Amino acid sequence: MKEALRNGIKYLKSKEVDYADIRFVRRSHESLVVKNNEVENIASKTDEGFSVRILKRGSWGFSSCADLSKNNVEKTAQRAMAIAEATATINKTKIYLAPVEAVKASFKSRCETDPFEVPIHKKLDYLMSASQALKSHQNIKTAVAALDFYRTYKFFLSTEGSEIEQEFIESGGYVEAIAVSGDEVQRRSYPMAHSDIAQRGYEYITELDLVGGAEGVKKEAVSLLHAKECPSKITTVILDTTQLALQIHESCGHAAELDRAFGDEVSFAGATFLSSDKLGKFRYGSKLINITADATCEGGVGTFAFDDEGVVAQKIPIIKDGIFVGYLSSREAAHKIGGRSSGAMRASSWSALPLIRMTNINLEPGESSLEELISDTKDGILLATNKTWSIDDMRLNFQFGTEIGWEIKNGKIGDVLKNPFYTGITPDFWASCSGIANSKYWKLHGIPNCGKGEPGQVMHVGHGASPARFENVQVGKKR
Repeated sequence: MKEALRNGIKYLKSKEVDYADIRFVRRSHESLVVKNNEVENIASKTDEGFSVRILKRGSWGFSSCADLSKNNVEKTAQRAMAIAEATATINKTKIYLAPVEAVKASFKSRCETDPFEVPIHKKLDYLMSASQALKSHQNIKTAVAALDFYRTYKFFLSTEGSEIEQEFIESGGYVEAIAVSGDEVQRRSYPMAHSDIAQRGYEYITELDLVGGAEGVKKEAVSLLHAKECPSKITTVILDTTQLALQIHESCGHAAELDRAFGDEVSFAGATFLSSDKLGKFRYGSKLINITADATCEGGVGTFAFDDEGVVAQKIPIIKDGIFVGYLSSREAAHKIGGRSSGAMRASSWSALPLIRMTNINLEPGESSLEELISDTKDGILLATNKTWSIDDMRLNFQFGTEIGWEIKNGKIGDVLKNPFYTGITPDFWASCSGIANSKYWKLHGIPNCGKGEPGQVMHVGHGASPARFENVQVGKKR
């Protein structure tokens, strides 16, 4: 495989292209689902192939193939070259790339126990125990327990001289309970409303303790059936890390993608209010807000050594002391603003073009304890675990519903609230942040379903945060 691709790079160099890279990817995915104490699904698949991306006459060409024979590598390169030449006839603006150092490197993610070596029956026993814990109450009508495992191998070469080999293992899981009483239906999940994944081995599944989490989920799902509706008012809101992950994802992560600022995603996934004239000037939030794009933090599913353009992984500030200071960028997009790539180009598979994608977009911790944030709140609501989401194409106006809420009265947690939602405008909402819990409470979550692009690509991205408090937020009840 490697020799075939190296020969492909030699062939491309002989054709005097502006730039070219070849990227081979092999990915395995195993999924197991137990529903209502019965095995609903066991699936395992492996997919592999390579792609050729060419910049010629200032225009891109791209082609991919699953057959790695020598003739097919050259044919795939020829197709990509023909596309670049055809595009150049109508492309009014030439594409240039920000510089990058050529490297020869390898990387392998941390993994103590290979999840693909753990017997299927052991995984199913684990899921069955979690499902049984959920179903032990008569009001739980649907109980789901699931595990997902991924192994990804990448081999990247470029005409600039880079040769990079990387391998990643990811593990994740979740439990979910649907509780019913009469015409009342409530859902509660752990640790997220989907598989919470990490760049770890099976040891991460053990740490998640889905069986213990199922006990809490069951109790809270049942309690929601008879809980008070969330009141409609303007109040103080504390978001836990499971909800902050979604808040960061939708209102900061996507907003900070530089291709959106240039209108490249308008036709499908939207634009952003963070236009390039705001860089270094715009107040995005209060002085407490520091958000970083960190492709280096251990365990994150947005972690790697090099992106899919061969750019080294970085930790860069997006928001510093409340001011917008940085974008997620590619070599092409970075050149347009006179900078260097932040290393945020990734593709969901060998057959897809790399796009600017989130890495691990993290809200840096503050100085308070969670108990202090609550005790300093006279009247408010604590919200956890996303249930519904809606945000406009500019990433400004949003409305998010959560699975559960709790009253805060005179600095103490009170009654459970059902069907809560909150709404706001992104910079106003982040400007209202009055406290962030310290690093003791900081949690890195893995999101397995970030969509972008046309055709659509689904990417794994990470979000780390400690619980945070926001003032004067509109809340209400949602069905």
